[in-house]
Amino acid sequence: MLCAPLAGLVVGVGAAAVGLLLLFLGAGPLLAAVATAAVPAALTRGLHLDGLADTADGLGSGKPAEDALRIMKQSDIGPFGVITLVLVLLAQVAALAQAYGDSWAHGALAAVVAASAARLALTLAARRGVPAARPEGLGAAVAGVVPVPGALGAALVVTGAAGAAGAGLGPHVALLAAGAVVAALVVAELLLRHCTRRFGGVTGDVFGGLAEAAATTALVLVSLG
Repeated sequence: MLCAPLAGLVVGVGAAAVGLLLLFLGAGPLLAAVATAAVPAALTRGLHLDGLADTADGLGSGKPAEDALRIMKQSDIGPFGVITLVLVLLAQVAALAQAYGDSWAHGALAAVVAASAARLALTLAARRGVPAARPEGLGAAVAGVVPVPGALGAALVVTGAAGAAGAGLGPHVALLAAGAVVAALVVAELLLRHCTRRFGGVTGDVFGGLAEAAATTALVLVSLG
């Protein structure tokens, strides 16, 4: 979990490569954006998006923790999950399309920063002191495994790397890229704390929701460059 941002870097590079290939072949920014957003979903087999939908259903149910967790374990997706998925994916595609419309480098930067920030959010969510909501499952397997200093160190490294990567497009984009990572972590932390209060801890679904929330926030911020 401490090295999760490295996995995000690989996913981001792969997503950017597909988008850039389509641009090279003559596709427009919108099609490149759709393909870029689809790559992380395909590589994770929709795991994070599924977690986002389940988390939205659990939170939107307004039920006590035990009942909300039961709703999240069901195989179907409720109205809160569907609405959340639609809005998040639309936001991701719109942000990527805007970035690609600016330049191919800007679009690629957005894809890489977002994927790295998404996995960094998982690293911070797995820090010591964050409990698991259930005694079994993915959440229980990774909850509390990352030392707090290690999580903070990873956050500093990823933020600095994002700023350095954006520097090639100018100081404004460098600040946006670094700020996008910080904003993504803030949004993920707020969601994490809300889920911890509602569910009593984290689950695998919550981790997926955190990753998508962080990625979307980062994409929106970077696209403003």
